[in-house]
Amino acid sequence: MMQLYLFVDESTNTQIPNIMKILDYYQEDYPHQMHVIDIEKTKYVKNAFINKLPILDIGSFRIIKPNKEIDIQFALHETQQKIQIAQEKQDKLTLDSFTNLPVSTKSDRFSAWFSKHYMLLFNLLVLLYVGLPILAPVLMKYKMPRAANVIYKIYSPLCHQLAYRSFFLFGEQLFYPRELAGIEGVSTYEEISGYDSEDLLMARNFLGNEIAGYKTALCQRDLAIYLTILSFGLLFSLTGNKIKPIPWYVWILFGIIPIGIDGFSQLISQLGWTLLSWFPVRESTPLLRFISGSMFGLFTAWYGYPYIEESIAETRLSIAIKNAIINQTKAE
Repeated sequence: MMQLYLFVDESTNTQIPNIMKILDYYQEDYPHQMHVIDIEKTKYVKNAFINKLPILDIGSFRIIKPNKEIDIQFALHETQQKIQIAQEKQDKLTLDSFTNLPVSTKSDRFSAWFSKHYMLLFNLLVLLYVGLPILAPVLMKYKMPRAANVIYKIYSPLCHQLAYRSFFLFGEQLFYPRELAGIEGVSTYEEISGYDSEDLLMARNFLGNEIAGYKTALCQRDLAIYLTILSFGLLFSLTGNKIKPIPWYVWILFGIIPIGIDGFSQLISQLGWTLLSWFPVRESTPLLRFISGSMFGLFTAWYGYPYIEESIAETRLSIAIKNAIINQTKAE
């Protein structure tokens, strides 16, 4: 028998008799069992359904303010057709979803937990990802090079780790740019390492020393990206995941384009191709890398996290509705 669910609150109780009258009329053609669910007992569902009640669920159809007989008859007919097809195909999963009362599963319980705590998990993962590269120079400083080297090796495939494009901790300066960057008043990578900056292998392998300090396992731009993602994630969580998403073109304009200009112009200027000889050679600065990385991290998180929340909210609502049905049909 088809299972139907009518969601109501105190303000819509008077509409139940009219809906029941329509359903009773079609009981013979479309056998069904009606369950009235009072959403006053479930705050989350009530907030989601506010100004939409009553709501009638028939199979996969959700009818808002079901006062038209044609809408109810159509949903009953289509659901009955799906039940018949499921019976012919012996599709027990579909058949149970339309004809049996729902039951709570382990998957439901995990989904409910995840939907409430997913931002905590995301923030912890980003914190771990960005925290380990900062921990590496700390370990070097306190004479634990083996542990530090494990971190450097783990992040090696994920970042170029060039010393002149990385931050240094516990040294005379926070960064040691290439001479090509033309930053006055700071010691350069070439000066503190004694290596030519064109030697990329040495620039990757140079971890630092007691005087210069020790480099982070992620470059300046990557650190800026993930630190900003973490910061926005924490803010997003503190606001109850209620920050609205930005349009895609804002993400591209302020997130993609600045980092693309800074990184791509630096790349093509140093390729050494004759075709690009007209393009002035440039080396970005730590400040520009940090700004462009931060903008990318901020607008990527601002674009992505709210859309993830919208998707998760649908799951959260589905589980809340299911639990409300389970709890209130137990007494029947």
